[in-house]
Amino acid sequence: MRVIAGNYGGRRLKAVPGMKTRPTTDKVKESMFNIIGPYFDGGTSLDLFAGSGGLSIEAVSRGVEHAYLVDRQFQAVKTIKENIAVTKEENKFTVLKANAEHVLTKFAEEGHKFDLLFLDPPYKEQKIIMLLQRFVQEKLFARNAMVVCETDQMAQLPDKVAGFELMRRVDYGITELTFYRYRGE
Repeated sequence: MRVIAGNYGGRRLKAVPGMKTRPTTDKVKESMFNIIGPYFDGGTSLDLFAGSGGLSIEAVSRGVEHAYLVDRQFQAVKTIKENIAVTKEENKFTVLKANAEHVLTKFAEEGHKFDLLFLDPPYKEQKIIMLLQRFVQEKLFARNAMVVCETDQMAQLPDKVAGFELMRRVDYGITELTFYRYRGE
């Protein structure tokens, strides 16, 4: 795994040891960022199931101002912090060891608004539509926020989700990327 482009382009990233985390391949990550960017002019991103942190590091490398990374596994949080250290700009990242659903209330209380949301939950725990509804309920989206969902082919995310516009859907073998833009209620 590596950072594909931007300020940290070419830097190697570690994968989370063990089988509990499934890293996004470089091919899928490159395609994902070609669709949503490929570069950004600031903004804030959130990865609720951060794993190794590769998506957020790529986003900051390409111009996102600050990234929040959430994972509930100790080993993942440790790996994320090691990977962020490779950037030498740790101040651009906030890492939280927390349950994805519980942390949303904290973000709402603190007044966060996210421009870019990565949702790549464990394939067995697809709660993406429920999470999107929580984001809307908690008012966590900035205007025209982009949501990138990484699922397996079985998830079959809907084309129509209240408040969202389906931008694109792309298949990569067993991996499917679905892109939504938040349009408001």
